[in-house]
Amino acid sequence: MTRYVGSKWKKTAALMKERELSEYVPETVQLSKSSLHSLLRKYEMVYVKPVVGMHGNGVMRVERTTTGYQYQLQERVRSFAHFDDMYRSIQSYTRKKRYLAQKGIRLLKHNGRRFDLRVMAQYSPNRQWETTGIIGRVAGKNKIVTNFHGGGKLVSARSLLAEHTNYVYPKLNSLSMLGVKAGKAMQRSFPGVYEIGLDVALDQSLRPWILEVNTSPDPYVFKKLPDKTIFKRIMRYAKLYPKKRV
Repeated sequence: MTRYVGSKWKKTAALMKERELSEYVPETVQLSKSSLHSLLRKYEMVYVKPVVGMHGNGVMRVERTTTGYQYQLQERVRSFAHFDDMYRSIQSYTRKKRYLAQKGIRLLKHNGRRFDLRVMAQYSPNRQWETTGIIGRVAGKNKIVTNFHGGGKLVSARSLLAEHTNYVYPKLNSLSMLGVKAGKAMQRSFPGVYEIGLDVALDQSLRPWILEVNTSPDPYVFKKLPDKTIFKRIMRYAKLYPKKRV
């Protein structure tokens, strides 16, 4: 039966085992006071995420500033002069759950709002991994996550990329290949995975970064694309898979 993998930590570890994928994964560690402090010293901006969670719930953007530290959860930003005070505040949200800390990627923007890309890869009827769709997700106003369920807007990946590069199709092709490699990696580590949603950030130099892998991706976001054949193919492939199990 189709397998669902909830742990972001386990999925990140599976990507890190693969030489062709590890370079695309931002440094990710289990959250602790010392690990967060260390990442902030290295990168100045870090994302803190629950190990198990969906739709961007509980995600925080943590930054080292000229006057101290701050973090944002949903729309609210909290500022602190000292790291210890900030970490105590973060702990009030995280202490009951396991969290990760991940190097923050400064995303490209569309109309002043951050965006990333969802790359859908599926195990095809030919028993090969195939990238079946790529769509852009633009964050809602004052939001740090791009998820559609969290107020994000779905936009054609082609149009988003065209705002930042003249090489749209080569970039889409490279993202498609990344999706295929990630799908194979997930299936090797977790037999029973037949489809993935790869959340990919592009930094200011258009370098891709794998932020997360979803083993039960929402296919209906692709219904928003003008090309209806993409959604139809995604659903046709999905119907071939065994019934989902956890």
